[in-house]
Amino acid sequence: MSNRFIKVAQLKTVDAFRDRLSELGLSLPCDDTILTREQGSPMAALLETEGFTIGNRWCIHPMEGWDANTDGSPTEFTIRRWENFGRSGAKLIWGGEAAAVQEDGRANPNQTLGTESNRFGLERLYDSLVSAHKNEVGDPADLMIGLQLTHSGRYSRPNQKQIAEPRIAYHHPILDARVGIDSNDDSAIWTDAELYQLMEKFVASAKIAQQLGFHFVDVKCCHGYLLHEFLSARTRTGEFGGDFEGRTRLLLTIIRRIQQECPGLMIGVRLSVFDLIPFRAGLEAGEPIDFQDLLPYEYGFGVNPENPLEMDLSEPIRLIKLLRESGVFSVNLSAGSPYYNPHIQRPAIFPPSDGYPPPEDPLVGVVRQIEAVRDVKKAVPEMMMVGTGYTYLQEYLPLVAQAAVRAGWVDSVGLGRMVLSLPELPQTTLAEGTMPRKKICRTFSDCTSAPRNGIISGCYPLDPFYKSLPEHQQLKDAKSAAAK
Repeated sequence: MSNRFIKVAQLKTVDAFRDRLSELGLSLPCDDTILTREQGSPMAALLETEGFTIGNRWCIHPMEGWDANTDGSPTEFTIRRWENFGRSGAKLIWGGEAAAVQEDGRANPNQTLGTESNRFGLERLYDSLVSAHKNEVGDPADLMIGLQLTHSGRYSRPNQKQIAEPRIAYHHPILDARVGIDSNDDSAIWTDAELYQLMEKFVASAKIAQQLGFHFVDVKCCHGYLLHEFLSARTRTGEFGGDFEGRTRLLLTIIRRIQQECPGLMIGVRLSVFDLIPFRAGLEAGEPIDFQDLLPYEYGFGVNPENPLEMDLSEPIRLIKLLRESGVFSVNLSAGSPYYNPHIQRPAIFPPSDGYPPPEDPLVGVVRQIEAVRDVKKAVPEMMMVGTGYTYLQEYLPLVAQAAVRAGWVDSVGLGRMVLSLPELPQTTLAEGTMPRKKICRTFSDCTSAPRNGIISGCYPLDPFYKSLPEHQQLKDAKSAAAK
């Protein structure tokens, strides 16, 4: 499947990269060279927000490592990852880790917790990150650190990796069957009373984060997890569904409650700004499920209801305006879901073991996300925005990032998978204007295939630490079995 498209690694020059974009009918701002701090790189520019000065325009996205202890406390793997975030040189750490606000909200039994029982664990993570930054980068006074708060909702697996224990906003005609929900069984649906209890769990976790020194909390609203699913709960009755006001009420109420109980704590939102229809594996590549009987499509957010293969940013822009009015300092804009349309959310030429070959050149998905952020930024210029989806650009990531920031398309560029193989990217590019070729993430998707098979996440192809673990062979065996 990898031979269907030209790999970015085969594009040896900036001109070749630009030509490939042109062949695909795409366009991105892209500089000729990586600029250092001394050369005036836009990525070195300070970013002012809410009275805080962020030291540069690089951001690290939150990532679930499947590597905490079952009580939510960090292992050596979790701490190592946070240390890498600290030494990366990025001055905005967006959430660090997806911390569940209650145990039944974990996407796996080894996800960290944002609860009182794990207060010391969260403190260790925060301290390890700051210490690594201080030792290898410098003064952390301009380093902003957040903690992502979440409930996994439909994708909860809190007790056993192989057993789904979904809690849903509404019955979904496609996704229910994928997590073993009977369409006639309402027991997995949250009641309004339970949602009010959940709000207080978000508040309790936010209080802990503030007391430990985190500058902000991210109220996670992306990738098909609980709060994101509520944005498409048109078929839900009651105060948390139906019209736009009902579907956004849970998110906005959680934000308001945190503001009431945690004065001075900043709040961000990582948001899937568009969704699109679920996909499935076809004979040669991923393909959308047959949606003709579901039109107009009511089960997505940021989706054209008459053609759910197209985004519609009208509601997302409306929501982001409300978030800004509500005091949210920044949004981190992602797209889609790793569970039902991963090529939209995380463009890659090599799919995860439970995924499907990409139905489009991954560059199409990268540009789709970058342009969506550009359009939202134009519509809501007063909101600080972090961009997503850059890793597949590989060598050309910093060239596009600095050009996009200069053009005002985005305020900060986030790194996810790339940090697992090349954590020092922000520091090296700003100091030396180079990018170590042998450590560049090639989107082999092992960092996703591993947790899909109950194995800790990490960069097994390029990080010697993970390459030497026994889990590396387990992952190879799991991928071989999936390929049969």
